[in-house]
Amino acid sequence: MTATAPAFDRARLRTFLGHFTTGVTVVTYRRGPMVRGATVNAFTSVSLDPPLVLISLDRRSRSVQHLGDGPFVVNILAEDQQDVAMHFAGKPLADDDVPWVDLDSPVPRLGGTVGHVECTPWRAYDGGDHVLHVGEVTGLDLAGGRPLLFFGGEFPRLAEEPEAPHWSWSLDDPTPQRWEAGK
Repeated sequence: MTATAPAFDRARLRTFLGHFTTGVTVVTYRRGPMVRGATVNAFTSVSLDPPLVLISLDRRSRSVQHLGDGPFVVNILAEDQQDVAMHFAGKPLADDDVPWVDLDSPVPRLGGTVGHVECTPWRAYDGGDHVLHVGEVTGLDLAGGRPLLFFGGEFPRLAEEPEAPHWSWSLDDPTPQRWEAGK
């Protein structure tokens, strides 16, 4: 007799997974005259040697069929780019409001981001209702800044940096003046 997996409540699983904070990226690419992008929060590193990253795309998305056909860019959005995330998730901005950079290149990317990685397709894997695209990193740039986050269906902000380091007044505090002042 073969054991079967119990039916799973998809809505409950989605709610559970929504309680894991992720960053927000937009994957951009050019295929002939067509320039497209897709908002993706399922992005992770895979390997440093060779340098590989992974993104997961819903099989129903328009982009899923194009990522294996040529280079693409994973743009890490900055915290003030929620409108850009929504644009590439299907709630369009006016075309001239999309912050394209290198729009005419084979790897168009977005401006104002925390950074980006340029990739060539390496492998694609079946991921159930998603396709897992692994790309080999061929270039990158890190501008820095605060990333756009996604949690529980919303875009929360990181807490502001405290004025004093977290180890302030502890035995690990590398600032000896604090200990001397506290005598």
